[in-house]
Amino acid sequence: MVKTLARSIREFKKPAILTPLLVLVEVVLECVIPFIIANLVNEMQAGCSMDVIWRYGIVLLIMAVLSLVFGVAAGNTCAKASTGFARNLRQDMFYRIQDYSFENIDKFSVSSLVTRMTTDVVNIQMSFMMIIRMAIRGPLMMIFSFVMGFIMGGRLALIFLVTIPILTFALIMVIRKAMPIFRRVFRKYDALNDSVQENVQAIRVVKSYVREDYEKKKFSAAAEDVCRDFTKAERIMAINSPVMQFCVYGGMAFVLSFGSYLVISSRGTEVAVGQMSAILTYSWQILMSLMMLSMVFVMIAMSIESAERIVEVLSERSNLVSPPEAVTEVQDGSIDFENVSFKYSTKAERMALANVNLHIKSGEVIGILGGTGSSKTTLIQLIPRLYDVTEGSVKVGGVDVRDYDLDTLRNNVAVVLQKNVLFAGTIKDNLRWGNKEATDEEMIEACKLAQADEFIQQFPDKYDTWIEQGGNNVSGGQKQRLCIARALLKKPKVLILDDSTSAVDTRTDSLIREGFRKFIPETTKIIIAQRVASVEDADRIIVMDGGRIKDIGTHDELMKTSDIYREIYTTQNRTGGEQDGE
Repeated sequence: MVKTLARSIREFKKPAILTPLLVLVEVVLECVIPFIIANLVNEMQAGCSMDVIWRYGIVLLIMAVLSLVFGVAAGNTCAKASTGFARNLRQDMFYRIQDYSFENIDKFSVSSLVTRMTTDVVNIQMSFMMIIRMAIRGPLMMIFSFVMGFIMGGRLALIFLVTIPILTFALIMVIRKAMPIFRRVFRKYDALNDSVQENVQAIRVVKSYVREDYEKKKFSAAAEDVCRDFTKAERIMAINSPVMQFCVYGGMAFVLSFGSYLVISSRGTEVAVGQMSAILTYSWQILMSLMMLSMVFVMIAMSIESAERIVEVLSERSNLVSPPEAVTEVQDGSIDFENVSFKYSTKAERMALANVNLHIKSGEVIGILGGTGSSKTTLIQLIPRLYDVTEGSVKVGGVDVRDYDLDTLRNNVAVVLQKNVLFAGTIKDNLRWGNKEATDEEMIEACKLAQADEFIQQFPDKYDTWIEQGGNNVSGGQKQRLCIARALLKKPKVLILDDSTSAVDTRTDSLIREGFRKFIPETTKIIIAQRVASVEDADRIIVMDGGRIKDIGTHDELMKTSDIYREIYTTQNRTGGEQDGE
């Protein structure tokens, strides 16, 4: 775990190493100062001159200033190292997530990944900051003060041998009790964020059904659950503080009482006043360093679970990778499903697709119909290798998709998914997701083909119009047409529309399909639709049911041979078809 996290330090190794060195000098200076003060007190007690006092004073001033300088420098390098480490950690996690397959994303969930990149990284950053500074300062201060305490105080320093085991035992017990709670609470954090994400994404539905009160109660219950666990953990952690205070003030009381007794009884021969003041300072430094270490251990205890969660993300490898000798060219848009079966999880009892055999010629227009849950989307997700088949093979251009370079395959198989997504930026910015080198003329041509140019020209800023995050400032139909245009800019061998014209009217839908036939005849076009009108003129129509292909044929053939297709067609035409929408 530590090795994995340490890889994210990279260019911040120098400040990370420099911080402990600066702390070392700071601690040495702080431990020498009480020794000099003790000698000064003894000199004054012996009746020294002002020259001696001035000389000691100048030395103490110089050492105090140097200690301050090294302390400030250590703080700066520590801040630079910890914030840089956190930045790299987030970056490494984000880059890793970009390589994830859908299966990897499903394993973690979006809300959990967000929590890991925010809350968990902050916890690790705080621990790292404490480790390279406080965790170094504490032991060094304790060791130097311990040695100097024995040199200056002799038997008085034995009190340290009593307090250290007490503090160590208390820390171990606190960590053992608190760790399981922190492990549990971070999982509840994921659930809480999941609830927030779901609510915000579906806010229109929430308001439409007047469910605000229900959502508030649901969130409140989840937040209260997290609060309850955190409170329990904090109560356990809080035990650490009074134990520290007891040891600190108990040690101070012992040093004051027993030390004063030695000074008075020996008349300064065994322990002088200067030595007494030094041992008081060293005892305070030792006990403060122990408290400092306890804070570090508490923070580390909180961060161990965060560290494990982050390492899970960094260690996860996508099961969809390009092979060593990857094919880097797609010959044509032909597609072959050979004895394909698929399930989303190895633990799943039922196959989402079973025994699928399908052969599509390059340039064909294929329609896919079927009820909800018939695995239409699952079928097409295997073509660009968003998932790998469980059994059988899928070929594009005569080559198994698992033999292609992933970028090559996905650049030649453009998918307009069922959930259309636009990003914050101009229309041009969004279109260039299809081709970052696309010219204005190419964008306009693609938008005309997708029937998007007409409404874009009506915007004041035309193609420079700003699109809000998620495309919330354009209609559903406009969003779908922009997504189709974006896919067309890839100039793919295969174009897949997953119910991507459901929000446009039937006339516009027809014009889009007509444009496809005229201007990209060599591109294989697969259209998943809910309405028969969207696929009626396809070269072949596939009817799916329960993860299997039930029937294949033209519209006329299916009207004669397919009960499912005939029922869908009859139902839609009897009700006047689906309403045209925008």
